Amino acid sequence: MPAQTRRRPAAAVASSSNPSSTPIAPPSSSPARRQNAELDKDINMEPARGLRFAEPLSWRAGKPIPVGELLRRLQTLAKEMKEMNQEEEIRDSFTKVAKELANPHLLDHKDKGVRAWTAHCLVDILRLCAPDAPYTAIQLTDIFTLLITHVLPALSDPTHAYNNQHMYVLNSLATVKSIVLVVDLPPAESLVTHLFTSFFDMMSGSAKSSTGEPLGKNVELNLTAILVMVVDEAASLPPAAVDAIMAQFLRTDPRPASVLSKSKKREQPNLVDEKQTTLVLKDLPPAYNMAKVICNTCAEKMAREVSQYFVEIIEDVTSEGKARNGLRESIGSDDMDLLPSGPTEDDILELDKAHKLLRELWRASPAVLSNVIPQLEAELGAENVQLRKFATETLGDIASGIGAAGPPPAVILDPAAYPQSGMSTAAEKHLNQNILTIPASPQPFLQVHQHSYETFLTRRHDKAPSIRAAWATGAGRILTTSAGGVGLGQEEERVLVDALAKLLNDPDERVRLAAIRSIGGFTLRNVVRRLGSTGSVDSSGSVLANLAERVKDKKSVVRNEAMRVLARIWGCAVGEMLDGNEEVIELLKGAPSKILNAYYANDNEIGIFLDHVMFEILLPLSYPPIKAKSGKNVNGDSQRVRDSQTNDDINPEEQDPDRIRAQRILLLAKYLDEKAKKVFMMIQARQAKLVNYIKAFLQTSEEYNTGIVDKSQEKATLSDRLTKLINELAKFYPDASKVSSDLWKFAKTNDRRSFQLIRFCMAPESDFRTLYKAFKELSKRIEASPNPGTILESLTPLLYRSSIIIYNKSHIPAIMEYSRSDDEPIAHVAQELLQDISSQNPEVLKGHVQGICKALQDDAPSEKHTNSSSALDGLKACASFAKRFPNEIPQDRKFVQAMTSYALLGSPAATAKHAVSVIMAASEEKEKLAKDIVHKCVKGFSYGKPGFLSRLAALSQLWLLAPTEIDDDGDAVIDIAVQDILLQTRSPADGDPEAYEWSDAVDPECEAKCWALKILVNRLRSHRKTSDLAVVAKPIFVVLDTLIAKDGEITNTPSTPSTHKSQLRLLAARLYLKLSISKSHEALLTPHAFNKLAEVVQDGLPQVRTRFVSRLRKYLSLGKIPPRFYTMIFLLAYEPDKRFKTDMAVWIRSRVIAFKNLSLSMSDGNPSKGSANGETKNASRAQTIFESVFSRLISLLAHHPDYPASADESFADFARYFLFYLDTVAGEENISLIYHITQRVKSCQDAVLTSTLEAAQKTSSKDTPGANLLRVDSDQLEEANTRLYALSDLAQLAIRAYEDTHNWVIQTLPTLATITLPRSLFKVIKDHEEALHVAERNYLSEDLDTLRSEIERMMRRKSSSSAARKRKSEVEDGERGGKKAKKMVIREVKPRVMATTKKKAAMSGEAKRRKQADKWDSDAEENDEDPEPKAKVVSEDQANRRRSGRVSAVETGKSYAERDDSEDDQEMEDLNRGIDNAEDEDEEEREGPEEQGNGDQNKASNAEEVVADKVDFEPAADEDEAEEPTPTPSPPPSRRPPPKTRAPPAKKPLAQSRTNPKAKAITKPKDKSTPTKGTRASTRTTRRTAVEETESPDGDE
Repeated sequence: MPAQTRRRPAAAVASSSNPSSTPIAPPSSSPARRQNAELDKDINMEPARGLRFAEPLSWRAGKPIPVGELLRRLQTLAKEMKEMNQEEEIRDSFTKVAKELANPHLLDHKDKGVRAWTAHCLVDILRLCAPDAPYTAIQLTDIFTLLITHVLPALSDPTHAYNNQHMYVLNSLATVKSIVLVVDLPPAESLVTHLFTSFFDMMSGSAKSSTGEPLGKNVELNLTAILVMVVDEAASLPPAAVDAIMAQFLRTDPRPASVLSKSKKREQPNLVDEKQTTLVLKDLPPAYNMAKVICNTCAEKMAREVSQYFVEIIEDVTSEGKARNGLRESIGSDDMDLLPSGPTEDDILELDKAHKLLRELWRASPAVLSNVIPQLEAELGAENVQLRKFATETLGDIASGIGAAGPPPAVILDPAAYPQSGMSTAAEKHLNQNILTIPASPQPFLQVHQHSYETFLTRRHDKAPSIRAAWATGAGRILTTSAGGVGLGQEEERVLVDALAKLLNDPDERVRLAAIRSIGGFTLRNVVRRLGSTGSVDSSGSVLANLAERVKDKKSVVRNEAMRVLARIWGCAVGEMLDGNEEVIELLKGAPSKILNAYYANDNEIGIFLDHVMFEILLPLSYPPIKAKSGKNVNGDSQRVRDSQTNDDINPEEQDPDRIRAQRILLLAKYLDEKAKKVFMMIQARQAKLVNYIKAFLQTSEEYNTGIVDKSQEKATLSDRLTKLINELAKFYPDASKVSSDLWKFAKTNDRRSFQLIRFCMAPESDFRTLYKAFKELSKRIEASPNPGTILESLTPLLYRSSIIIYNKSHIPAIMEYSRSDDEPIAHVAQELLQDISSQNPEVLKGHVQGICKALQDDAPSEKHTNSSSALDGLKACASFAKRFPNEIPQDRKFVQAMTSYALLGSPAATAKHAVSVIMAASEEKEKLAKDIVHKCVKGFSYGKPGFLSRLAALSQLWLLAPTEIDDDGDAVIDIAVQDILLQTRSPADGDPEAYEWSDAVDPECEAKCWALKILVNRLRSHRKTSDLAVVAKPIFVVLDTLIAKDGEITNTPSTPSTHKSQLRLLAARLYLKLSISKSHEALLTPHAFNKLAEVVQDGLPQVRTRFVSRLRKYLSLGKIPPRFYTMIFLLAYEPDKRFKTDMAVWIRSRVIAFKNLSLSMSDGNPSKGSANGETKNASRAQTIFESVFSRLISLLAHHPDYPASADESFADFARYFLFYLDTVAGEENISLIYHITQRVKSCQDAVLTSTLEAAQKTSSKDTPGANLLRVDSDQLEEANTRLYALSDLAQLAIRAYEDTHNWVIQTLPTLATITLPRSLFKVIKDHEEALHVAERNYLSEDLDTLRSEIERMMRRKSSSSAARKRKSEVEDGERGGKKAKKMVIREVKPRVMATTKKKAAMSGEAKRRKQADKWDSDAEENDEDPEPKAKVVSEDQANRRRSGRVSAVETGKSYAERDDSEDDQEMEDLNRGIDNAEDEDEEEREGPEEQGNGDQNKASNAEEVVADKVDFEPAADEDEAEEPTPTPSPPPSRRPPPKTRAPPAKKPLAQSRTNPKAKAITKPKDKSTPTKGTRASTRTTRRTAVEETESPDGDE
């Protein structure tokens, strides 16, 4: 028997000189094992005995023991040894058996049973002989080879015939711990490696002998115990064994299996491990648990192994990369490109695998990463970007508790869900059932590895965008998982949220997109609790605000994702907002406004995507997913919930899908800002207009496909018509050609059912259920067609835009109910929607108009009580409906009496106006009723009497709608309006008569004056006779001119309250615009009056100028007024409100593009033979509308009150107007034309004065005293021409500077050079020598280089948006710098004439006296006693109307100023014929008689506005909202210098047009309680300092 020795380390065994004679001692010699053996002896009291088995187990060569006999003997031996215990005395009895069992005949026997029973006996020998094994190292190697390679792997098959023997071996090895002998054997590395791989394969089911049957838990525990022993006893593990352990953690990664293999290349990159991709486990895999127990039990040793494993991978990748780079440097440059640089694809895969392993190791055993986390931190500063990215992603996921399986399933914010989960966490818990993806962090990473986490935070500033993007993703995961469930401190959370907010504004779109997607993974609860901590959507700098800003991102992928995320957040918060959660409301109420405001980008791609967001997320068609009955009842409710969906505890109204949907619509509209609300209303107006196009398209498609058209010419005509319709519909898509092709395919399918389904979507009679079912059926039919392509994708936006989705008849009952609710905000919104429905889609009100009328009848006012506040909106809706469907309005006596009561006693006064509209539209006895109402209004009228405002409003509307019936009492009505209202001042005068202020609160006297003005204007609007139109218009124009010129003052003495003045001036200006809609009225607007009207754009009060410009913009967009009114917009160059100025600049650019597109569509079309020339001319005129406006701008500025009064003043300030024009209009293609027009100005003389006086002469009677004294002297004309030529030179200088800045080239002869100048402003120079002299002379007194430098400085500074920019000629707050108003009754206003200024000379006494008599200089004080100017009477015929400035080609040789007004009229009519009609008018205009307006053939200035004008189109507002002085939000006040007394200036300020020249100082006005104050000084701001704006003590200028 060999000598017994203690167990030595494996190295000692391997170095033994005689390994065959060296026995190995098992670890059973431990004190615990000996104690157990003694305990067994005590229990077993039988006397000790040795092994009784004596049969041989070995044989000689050639004489083997039969298998059966051998098995019997082995079983006998096994049975006997199994019952024996460890005893020192009997160990010698096992010597012979032990030797025979180690015989290769048994160990290598071919029979499985023999090997199994042999292993059974061998483990008993090791147990009984412990702690000293009776074998040499070679024998033990053979024994454990059998056990590890054959016996133990057979456990994978539980059905094996010898499974019990295998289990016995496993239990013995685990219990006796004899497996540790393996680590001391010479081939320990291979045995240990095989042990680990076979055990893990066995438990994972991937072993060769595996049957797929699960193994018992005891097998897993014993296998785990064996592996733990080996790891604990081994000095170090073989790399392959470590790989096997690590591979178990990567089993959770559902990626392609080949990617996870380190030894094999990716031969099949798309091969996916199907067993892993669909893992939805509630318990971890057994193999995973085994590896986890190993790492946690042997944490210290495994930490070293994992660290070494990770370091080797990193070194392999980096060393290979360096080797390749070194090889690239050593070879020639010609072969350098043949070698890869940096890590290869396989290297990246290995790095990805290693970093995913670290994620899972942190979840399973964070202790083993104690040495790896510092290495990972070092990677954050590596030069290799990919390595830094891996480190950033890994640390982010580790801190989030996310493993190799990836993050939990993305949170699906379903905006169409009902009821919504809201802020509850139940849905979040139910969302993730997979234990592999549930975030879990055993330790708080942020505290355990604080320094590494702080280093991770610094990566948000990494120079590589990919790193910042990865950091944004990681930060979002840390927030959403609460750091793996551990929790975040307040400061830690704040740092992450603030950084996420900044990354939303990152310069790189990839980072912005990653931040947005990170936010998209938040639940509503996390959005409110975490992201909401920085502020709401409207709070600048907050996460939500920055997210909202991204909806206007220049990158479409970022923009679209931001819209989706923001819309989904709002959609999921609808339930909370409807329940009154103030926190959620405050945070998210502004989200729809931010989204809808993106329409103002005027981009087709944005418009199409917004349609999807609007009707798929904000107001999804599938919301709420409640089935409803199809039956209809008398109340119009078309949908009711099935009985099975309700019970006695649920209110049926709460389950009404129509009511639920209406609530969501009202909630969205409730919190929209003004701009977004315009877009919301525009969407509905667009639907009403687009329906006509779709109907025409469907009808033409059916005719085209009928096949009964025999004539090829008719077929071609249908094809041309269909082509035009398709092109018109497709031009609002970003890819018009693809959409055109899809629409052609759809048209040729001739699917009548699909055509009818589209008609169902657009029909006002369709309830929402019908619409939704038609939409779904149409989608299914298109998808099921043989070749669907992208037809549905192209058709869906058209269906969204043309279907009656929001203003559906199913929503009307709920909206009407809410309009009468006690909740004032929601009631106001509901009333607005009802009003808009009555204007845009009155057809849907047919089933509900009787209810509206009945409610109005019951609420009618009387002398004892007044009507409710909701009556106004009801009357508006009823009036709009009555115009379209008068027969649907009740005709009974009670209803007529109710309307009469509203007309006489309604409150507010606007109710009277709408009541009159209802009567005149629907009543069969409207003439009689009109006369009766007029008589009652006039009889006994007294200011302050109950209902006096209503009577004024009724008279105003009656004179518009029934002028014949009011003629008999016309004089009395005029006396009431003028003598009793306008010329009377009843309110107490202000302390400062020159004060000019604004107040949203309008008192009765001011409102009465507003209605009186409307009476006068409506009288003129309804006047039919053209022969005496000028006579009738003259006194009315005088009133309007006076109000505009004198800033709202009309009485003889300046006693009008300051707040009345601003309201009256604004109303007068807007009424001028309304009159200009009619050609005949617009012709009476003289150039001088036009220039005065333009000054309202620069009013000192922001409320006045913004509201006037908004109305001007609307009329121009709709083509209601001539293009010459575009000139006024460019006076906004000194607008102090940056946002308003920017909005207007964007609008101008959109108009330029619209006219350009219109000209292209005209020129590219196929006009008929008879209209080809007309179409070509129209295209040319449309293209050059804004270019021709530039000459009008020069003329306007030449007569501007701020024109420098002395030669030593700089013209540079006026260059800002030209630069503003160039910034919005000029381009490389039209800069030559603009320059050409500027040059042509110097070939003409100023004609403004002469045309104004001629117009005044024509409207004056020959018997009028002083009519023959209207004249202009030569000095005044010379001064006007000098101003015109100087501005022309200045404009040329500005254009040249602009050209150089943009590297453009001005052509000598532009293509479109045949543009005529308006004759009402310019007159050709007939004297050739004079014309040559003017052309050669430079009228700029300043040094040109200095002036150009100043212009270039302005161009450089314009983008900086300096806060010190002011509007021209502004004086101190409180100073009313206007001239004294003349005593005015309704009489002729004397036109002003010009004074001559001397160049670079001080004003002499004679000059001062001449200046005082000057009627041009805006700084001179008017004096009623001044004599009439003496000059010869102008006898030249002047045209009746001033032209709009539209341009066209003219005959060669014709002067640019020799055009008659009739030719301009013809140009306007020709152009209007080429533009589609739009019926979007103001309410009074729709109520009034047909007027031949400037845009009557051109209701919308281009075809884009007819269908979907995203920026330019503004739905026609109600006239009361537009013109009555109702409270509206106040824009920012104009910037003004502080009210101080200042020293005299060094030089005269820019023409203070209304400043008293004798004023010694400027006094501070008295404090008022009004919200906003203006001044009586000039209303244009200036860049000059406060010191420069004061007057000299002696009044000189």
